[in-house]
Amino acid sequence: MKFIGIIPARYASTRFPGKPLAMIGGKTMIERVYTQASLELDSVAVATDDERIARAVEAFGGRAVMTSSSHRSGTDRCCEALDTLGSDADVVINIQGDEPFIDPRQIAQLKECFADNSTDIATLVRRFDPQRGFDALFDPNTPKVVMDGAGHALYFSRSIIPYVRGHEWQQWLDNAVFHTHVGIYAYRTSVLREIVKLPQSALELAESLEQLRWLQAGYRIMTAVTDCETIGIDTPDDLRRAESLLAEK
Repeated sequence: MKFIGIIPARYASTRFPGKPLAMIGGKTMIERVYTQASLELDSVAVATDDERIARAVEAFGGRAVMTSSSHRSGTDRCCEALDTLGSDADVVINIQGDEPFIDPRQIAQLKECFADNSTDIATLVRRFDPQRGFDALFDPNTPKVVMDGAGHALYFSRSIIPYVRGHEWQQWLDNAVFHTHVGIYAYRTSVLREIVKLPQSALELAESLEQLRWLQAGYRIMTAVTDCETIGIDTPDDLRRAESLLAEK
């Protein structure tokens, strides 16, 4: 089975313009993501709508492909890049461009999901650490997920799921196991080409989570549980924390 990693990277960002080109320890963020992904994947490319990002990728020896600036999501951008590259990969792994410390083991976990021929889409989840407290669990910027016994996602939500009936919310962390979503996806190429044609669904519009569109359309999303901690860079403050982590390492 052939895998390709595609890293969607936009220059425009409301909270952090030019984020892919931000420097971390003397290297751009996009180079660090690319390098980490290449430790597990033989084929990696950056899909961007900005010439500055493309030039930066090519400068460190990476592969970049220009895509439309009108895409609504990284999934759409991955699909265009796949077709532009003319790749014959069986599975596309959509790697977040703001995860400079992504662990290659996480990518390996996604690849393993496709040993099952019935897997359409795969993603990662992480068991929530109760020590982080209820406020962190309640944060709507941290999507939650519940799975069936085989590991397929049943639902994703910005609200806390499951609801723990019979206990005050202060006791929920002591009486249930919660999982949060890690935003990295893998799709069979045939499925990727199908899901980008789907109209937005009611649940997707309500929660602003594109994976709900796929679930509502009947696609199954296999999950793998990771215990690897990573740092997503959404703001300049996140960047400073990442630089501190790099210095510690």
